[in-house]
Amino acid sequence: MRSGHQLVTAGVTALAPAIWGSTYLVTTELLPPDRPLLATTVRALPAGLILLPFSRRRPNGTWLWRTAVLGTLNIGAFNFLLFVAAYRLPGGVAAMVMAVQPMVVLILAALLIGDRIRPIHVLACGLGAAGVVLLVFRGSAALDLVGVAAALAAAACMATGITLTKLWGRPDGVGLLPFTGWQLTAGGLVTLPFTLVLEGLPSSITVPNLIGFGYLISLGAIISYLLWFRGIGKLPALAVSFLALGSPVVATLLGYVFLQQTLSVLQFVGILVIVVAVLLAQPRPPGPRRSAAPETTDSGNVAAPGSR
Repeated sequence: MRSGHQLVTAGVTALAPAIWGSTYLVTTELLPPDRPLLATTVRALPAGLILLPFSRRRPNGTWLWRTAVLGTLNIGAFNFLLFVAAYRLPGGVAAMVMAVQPMVVLILAALLIGDRIRPIHVLACGLGAAGVVLLVFRGSAALDLVGVAAALAAAACMATGITLTKLWGRPDGVGLLPFTGWQLTAGGLVTLPFTLVLEGLPSSITVPNLIGFGYLISLGAIISYLLWFRGIGKLPALAVSFLALGSPVVATLLGYVFLQQTLSVLQFVGILVIVVAVLLAQPRPPGPRRSAAPETTDSGNVAAPGSR
């Protein structure tokens, strides 16, 4: 893939975490309070069922368990843990904890896919984590241990899901729409029984709740995951993982616009540092090929091809 196409693909893929960055605002302002399982199930299962009719094929053979694994990691477990962290951790601490995710992808991609760990990748990981800390850190923020554990587990789920999705690819003849539908459906089915048993259904649904759920199903699931899985198929795993750092940037900006939150100079610096980290993690275009030096004879004359 040429460098120009790579940048376009990275930019399109970055729209997915940008959309996910609005999840915190939607969760706190529009959804029923303290229902992470319900939010996860309603986000994933209807979206998956909408996409399934785009293909008559269903997972079979090896792809039965692979779909279950990917759906759990990328959708079910990840979103549930993300909502738990959003409910329990104040002021972007969840985003700060989840900044370890590219570091996990760096290691997993090296072990499972064989990607080389380059010094520039290590530098990008450090800059990305530092940028997120500058962006979301609040000295007075309380640390809820359950929330921190959920954020760490969510980062591990996302990192493993990205790596395995890159490693396994898609089955032959299965397009992006049904492949995304498989995972969303699997993720929703995983959380559905827990939702019904542990949380139950709300006694009433308000108009803001419906708007919030509609947003999560359409933009927050169907559109965003189509863009995300498309990007994983076209970009290196580490490059995709760094694009996820756009979520705390968007969440911070939305808090500034809609919740009257302030932005400090350090937060602007953090945004710039994150942008630099994302750019460093993107694949470098191949350098120009050097033509082989002409072979010379002992007398200094250029040898004709095939003369030796």
